[in-house]
Amino acid sequence: MSQENKNDKSYYVIIALSVVLVLMSATIYAISQNGSEKGTENTISMSGYAEQKVVPDTATLNIGVVVQSETAKEASDENAALMSAVIAELKAMGLQDREIKTSYVYVYPVYNYENERTITGYSASNSVQITTTNLDNLSEIIDRSTAAGANEIGSISFSVSDDMQKQLREDLMNEAVTDASSKATALAKSLGVEVTGVKASSISENGGSRVYYDYDIATEEMGSGAVSTPVQPGESTVSMSVQVTYYIE
Repeated sequence: MSQENKNDKSYYVIIALSVVLVLMSATIYAISQNGSEKGTENTISMSGYAEQKVVPDTATLNIGVVVQSETAKEASDENAALMSAVIAELKAMGLQDREIKTSYVYVYPVYNYENERTITGYSASNSVQITTTNLDNLSEIIDRSTAAGANEIGSISFSVSDDMQKQLREDLMNEAVTDASSKATALAKSLGVEVTGVKASSISENGGSRVYYDYDIATEEMGSGAVSTPVQPGESTVSMSVQVTYYIE
């Protein structure tokens, strides 16, 4: 066989193999595209939402004592005596050690800047954080603390306890899923199809906002016969949203 014939045959073989490879690639691509489409076709995605108004069952507030004296030791000693009296009063009301936590203790110089900076005395601060679920005692906690010597009352924040959050989460999830299902059924009906099952779901939560009550001790008259400090927890909104993907046919 001549060299020219051999070259011709090799040429045709290369062309044939090229055609086969092209066909195989096209087939593989078509299969992959078909499988991909099957993974996404015949589904609808719908969101559901639910919320509830809830009265908080936990309160947190800061109670502190600030005093000034000529020396750091005098300020610290006087502050310690007053703060001990405040804590003793809180415990006499029934608060437990776990409900009373020290927030900070400071002793620092007080300066006079009129001519040149000079130390005129020392200030001592001590504050405790109170966390309680007995909201009926809040007014008494404030009033008896100030009567015992507290002169700083921080903002009161109301929140929902872990146990209540757990129950709310279960209730809200059921309501949100029901909302999503109802919307999906209505949409499927308008499209002339039916919902046949759930493919997947992802859940995102939005916790209820806290309610704040600001108490300014400087504006309150805490002498004998003073009116009890009014405290109202108000309501907090807890919500949940869900995203659900449904099969349809």
